[in-house]
Amino acid sequence: MKCLVVDDSKMSRMMLKKIIGGAHPDWEIVEAADGQQAVDLAKGSELDIILLDFNMPVMDGGQAAEILRPLFPNAKMAFLTANIQDSIKNLAIKLKVDFIPKPITEKKVLLYVG
Repeated sequence: MKCLVVDDSKMSRMMLKKIIGGAHPDWEIVEAADGQQAVDLAKGSELDIILLDFNMPVMDGGQAAEILRPLFPNAKMAFLTANIQDSIKNLAIKLKVDFIPKPITEKKVLLYVG
């Protein structure tokens, strides 16, 4: 399994890698600091799980999801955000993206990634 963790907070990325890597030491976990990095990293890659912060500089999680979803139609994809406005909910429904509400906890992450 390959998981892409996208968050502009290095601390959040480190926490997610620790949680997922602790439960699944055989998984490959790659990280990006913004949506553009995520899109660049994803090209030519096989991704099973994509976790996207929503509010990020350069390219936000919504813009990244619009590009990534068609490339990875079968990947589990979730927005990691405390910002759950109607416009974000509607985009998530359209793109078949789930929500993991912040703050990040081990329980929430492991319930989602399995």
